[in-house]
Amino acid sequence: MNDGEFAIRVDDLRMRYAARDVLTGVTFDVPRGEVLVLLGPNGAGKTTTIEILEGFRMRSSGRVSVLGVDPARGDEQWRARLGIVMQSWRDHAKWRVGEFLAYQGSYYAPFATASAPRPWPVADLLDAVGLTDQAKTPIGRLSGGQRRRLDVAVGLVGRPELVLLDEPTTGFDPEARAEFHAIIHAVTTRFHTTVLLTTHDLDEAEKLASRVAVLARGEIIADGTPLQLARQIAGEDEVRWSEDGIPHTRSVADSTAFVRELFRRHGDAISALEVRRSSLEQTYLALVREAEASRTDEIERTAA
Repeated sequence: MNDGEFAIRVDDLRMRYAARDVLTGVTFDVPRGEVLVLLGPNGAGKTTTIEILEGFRMRSSGRVSVLGVDPARGDEQWRARLGIVMQSWRDHAKWRVGEFLAYQGSYYAPFATASAPRPWPVADLLDAVGLTDQAKTPIGRLSGGQRRRLDVAVGLVGRPELVLLDEPTTGFDPEARAEFHAIIHAVTTRFHTTVLLTTHDLDEAEKLASRVAVLARGEIIADGTPLQLARQIAGEDEVRWSEDGIPHTRSVADSTAFVRELFRRHGDAISALEVRRSSLEQTYLALVREAEASRTDEIERTAA
């Protein structure tokens, strides 16, 4: 891919606060149209990375390109191409939903071009996030789930090429989290928007990501699709079945091919078939344990 096919390119990104290194050489790319989830434990440097990409924090060193621009030198034209989903818009309770989106969208109109008209038509945006029926409803009367839909709409109103979300579902109950996931799937499919999302929620990462990058010890320690990482780190799938009433269990690298061959050989004799795939959770825990063990060994060597 050439540079124009990437929404984000990061090479050897480093960040130091006083004597503490937060990022120690982060490198990753995000092709346009991808949903990349940056996964990592608390304190891994996810928020710092997002703030640098947004241009809100200066890095210590390294090369960063967001939509072809160094965020440290990004101007208003560049910022108009980004969407940032805030935790909530809590100061506009009396505004009606449609009017508020139209007002927010008016800030982007001066940056419209023939190839990138801005903003999104309010009716299209309301339809995409499921708020058409609430267009004339005051924001203060929206339910919690509807408020979150509006937050996403505000982040998308400028027709962004890239949306950045930092742990967007922290504090959500399961229903609100599932609803938010559905919104992200809907808007990325409809608007072909690139998304970078940080989280430490493994279930969220597995549901949303077309690709996962795991950040630990201030660096990317793994990068790939959830399935690729599970195959690479967590190992084989577990297949359980009964054959003529006798239970069997086998660990295999390719459960699909194994099951196909199982039925080809034994047909109706097979029952109670169950496949337990290697999960992102297993992968993540294995990676973090390995990273922490490596860090402990490094500290002990230095002390010696």
